[in-house]
Amino acid sequence: MSAVVLHAHVIVNPAAGRGAARRADAVVARAFRAQGWAVDLVRTEGPGHGQELAEHAASQGARHVVAVGGDGTVHEVANGLLCSDTDAGLGVVPVGPGNDFAKIVGVYGHDPFRAVARLVTATTRRFDAGRVLGEWFVNSVGFGFGPAVVQTRNRMGHLRGFFSYLVPIVRTFFKFEPPVLDVAAPGFRERGYMMMVEVCNGTTAGGSYRFAPDADPTDGKMDVCLIRRVSLPRFLMAIPRVIRGTHTSMREVAMIKTAKLVVRSPDQPLVVHVDGELREPGTNECTVELEPRRLNVLVAR
Repeated sequence: MSAVVLHAHVIVNPAAGRGAARRADAVVARAFRAQGWAVDLVRTEGPGHGQELAEHAASQGARHVVAVGGDGTVHEVANGLLCSDTDAGLGVVPVGPGNDFAKIVGVYGHDPFRAVARLVTATTRRFDAGRVLGEWFVNSVGFGFGPAVVQTRNRMGHLRGFFSYLVPIVRTFFKFEPPVLDVAAPGFRERGYMMMVEVCNGTTAGGSYRFAPDADPTDGKMDVCLIRRVSLPRFLMAIPRVIRGTHTSMREVAMIKTAKLVVRSPDQPLVVHVDGELREPGTNECTVELEPRRLNVLVAR
């Protein structure tokens, strides 16, 4: 009897990590083959292509679909699987400055060769997945300051590493005007000037910021971090506390666990980030909902 050959369908975003993923794709393919796996490797050609490739892989019966890139690549590949009738497992080889999703699946901080070695022995777990604006998210959705930082960062492509997240945050603060938001969930409602609302399935967003230190992507609840308007001194004090995840006791912070959240902006259309990808839907109201145990994910042991 011949041994069963496991198969990895690898989707590479060659632009991720400012081209690092393009240089890593041969390493990833070689690493899987060294572990006795067969490999199909395809590269994305533009925004949205990762979702198309993942849907195609699922339609061909793929059992393991691996995203090579950053959180934007993971977002697209996850959407492709979530829009398909598939039990395929999502794997991640992180290449990029943030890699928030990689932190909750056990491959963060590993080079591509080591990440593959952890994937081939990973267990499959059912993760929750969120819905907003007609698309899925697997890590976080943000309103207010978060998407404003994404806008700033997109204009500052020369920055690298941690500074590509810290510098846009500080620069954005000085021009950001906290909007009036109405935030509602079962058993909770608040209206006022808010710095940000970060809706988390994972523990971190924006690279190094632990907005939801107690989040569990398998518990059927989103962890919502609501930060009210803050002064500059309190803002500067809060940055290291958010990095450590000790901000939850600050008076400007409210933490909510919920499967559904409605955010309204009475004065202006909302700007949203979805897994770090900017969205401007032209609407004043968004509903964020969680579907429990919706996605198979390869989690390293």
